[in-house]
Amino acid sequence: MRWTIKPKPEQSKIDSLADALGVDDIVAHLLLQRGISTFEEAKKFFRPQLEDLHDSFLMKDMDLAVSRIEKAISESENILIYGDYDVDGTTAVALVSSYLLSYYPNVATYIPDRYDEGYGVSYKGIDFAEDNGFSLIIALDCGIKAIEKVEYASKKGIDFIICDHHRPDSVLPPAVAVLDPKREDCTYPYDELCGCGVGFKLVQALGSRRGETIDDLVFYLDLVATAIGADIVPITGENRILAFYGLQVINQSPRAGFKAIIQQVKKTTLTITDVVFIIAPRINAAGRMEHGQYAVNLLMEKDVSIAMGFAAEIEKFNTDRRGLDQEITEEALLQIQENKEEDCFTSVVFREDWHKGVIGIVASRLTETYYRPTLVFTKSGDKLAASARSVKGFDVYNALERCSDCIEQFGGHKYAAGLTLLEGQYEVFKEQFEQVVKDTIDPTLLTPEITVDAKIELKDITPKLMRILKQFAPFGPGNMAPVFMAEKLTDTGYARTVGQEGAHLKVSVTQEGSHKIDGIGFNLGDKLSKVTSRRPFNAVFSIDENEWQGNISLQLKLRDIQ
Repeated sequence: MRWTIKPKPEQSKIDSLADALGVDDIVAHLLLQRGISTFEEAKKFFRPQLEDLHDSFLMKDMDLAVSRIEKAISESENILIYGDYDVDGTTAVALVSSYLLSYYPNVATYIPDRYDEGYGVSYKGIDFAEDNGFSLIIALDCGIKAIEKVEYASKKGIDFIICDHHRPDSVLPPAVAVLDPKREDCTYPYDELCGCGVGFKLVQALGSRRGETIDDLVFYLDLVATAIGADIVPITGENRILAFYGLQVINQSPRAGFKAIIQQVKKTTLTITDVVFIIAPRINAAGRMEHGQYAVNLLMEKDVSIAMGFAAEIEKFNTDRRGLDQEITEEALLQIQENKEEDCFTSVVFREDWHKGVIGIVASRLTETYYRPTLVFTKSGDKLAASARSVKGFDVYNALERCSDCIEQFGGHKYAAGLTLLEGQYEVFKEQFEQVVKDTIDPTLLTPEITVDAKIELKDITPKLMRILKQFAPFGPGNMAPVFMAEKLTDTGYARTVGQEGAHLKVSVTQEGSHKIDGIGFNLGDKLSKVTSRRPFNAVFSIDENEWQGNISLQLKLRDIQ
């Protein structure tokens, strides 16, 4: 594990901001690192305002999209809301369809089958639209590369509106409107929206034409916040506002589907981390194990007792998924060992009977073990399909682009992608991908990194600091929970391992001139000797609250010890 300490802002800037806000140096330091240098910027950061959301019509083609939907409604056309089967896609479909259904009845939803149709817009989905009299398809969280599919639909008299956030190619599909803030010719002020976020901007635009304000649409932000967390987009700018208010909705007046999930896990207040680890996997499990439409049904259901039934089904899918991903991960690790590939620059594994629904999770697990760009392949029809995951700092999408001569199709982001190829190309691709990564990766990226925001003295860790740090939330890419480093710590004689096979480390530490403070280090049990060796040590941690028998105390959530 390598520790990288972020540069400290200039002391004069720290002094000036600390003075303007009436806060300690450490808070001003953290704000400056996040690009916040004035009272006004700090106010927007700590008190996000819905009125600071951008005008939806600043997005390229938004006027065309809204006009086409208004035409469809005035002429009583049937509208099909089509979305990907993951969290971002299913929440987007639930959001846009439930909004349109609130004032127009001829709306239906369509989620492609992960196994039968695969990712994105499918010919089968377009045929379904034709067979059932739909003349407009709104594609959410997919479609930016569906050139042939949109042409195919056009020949059948079906128009497309595409709402996507993935990187487009140089040629866009011939849709009526293509909403994607990552379009080269789109000047929308914020280009990190998720697919559900782009769907919400469409709803915001439709609402503004109907005389609605943002306050009339807050109810939908629980879906947007869930997608923001699950799709790992930066929680900066507009996403911070959407996530902040979305979490309020989840915690204060959750829709029936969320209420049903939350009741099963018995948690009172959810953070964005809880959304990522509690709500998102359950929504995802529907598409992974059965069909994404189960998730849409859950998210659109208004009756809590019916939602409870849907949630119970989805809970079973999630339990099955967990067992399966554990089993496949063990098989994949064994394959790497048997092929003597522990020292490669990549992990590329394949077995034709692996469940397609969990290969993305397995790729993430392998990345945790070997910390390098990873692809997990399985058989999908007459082709092979894979999920790719990367390590911090390495663009796996660009690496796949350099192997495109042996790939059928691919899409995704810097850190996660999906692809298909012909089985006969597997070995060629595997060799080529290894070579591309070997030639282009900075070797230091193959060692996990902890980025440290600031050094801190234990005496400066106070309840007041904790109160302010809590207001930095919601946390996520672009605004991670602050990580601190403290030097020359000593054990107070309390250190011990806890948990199964002593996996975790509990400590109570002190520092010259400071009070003692407890800490917990998950999966750091093997560091016990470093703490008890009687020599001072350094630690990297975030600051957390520990609740025990009604008492709340501060504790260090240890990340590493040296």
